[in-house]
Amino acid sequence: MSEIQLRPPTLDDVDELLAFELANRAFFERWINARAPAFYQPDAVADSILALQQAALADRAYGYLILHDGTLVGRINLTSVERPYFNRATLGYRLAEQACGRGWASAAVARLQQLAFGPLGLWRLEAHVGQHNPASRAVLLRNGFALYGQSEQSFCLHGQWHGMWHLACQAAGEPRLAATPAGAAL
Repeated sequence: MSEIQLRPPTLDDVDELLAFELANRAFFERWINARAPAFYQPDAVADSILALQQAALADRAYGYLILHDGTLVGRINLTSVERPYFNRATLGYRLAEQACGRGWASAAVARLQQLAFGPLGLWRLEAHVGQHNPASRAVLLRNGFALYGQSEQSFCLHGQWHGMWHLACQAAGEPRLAATPAGAAL
């Protein structure tokens, strides 16, 4: 299997990213609520890329494209970065429907953990997964996340309330405080 690469999106990715979102829209909407039609416009995609770049510069969030053999197969991000006392972020990802079941999600999470616990200097990653999505939970468990709680009827999807699993993993070694990483945008 070829290696998975992660890289921050740039404005050069607008067309490919829009095509990816449109091609997988119905699949993604099985797991998340539908986005507004305006989300699926080139200007909106460009604005979201610029917002991600600004968030990375401010050490608030980091977004990456998941590439396999140079082809966009998913997105992965760290949001809600909290420093210095919590030194954590929330992980989220989504893979194209045809990319599922190949180990690419697990590889992308492992690569993001290397970035988070290495250059980004984070101590803890958290993830929140709908209980209707056991495959995502399995990906996280394979990457060293542990279940630390669950909440019942905590989010509404397509008019029905669902529970969530709450998982976390930590960097190896002793807990540490960290300043904003130099060159955080990576």
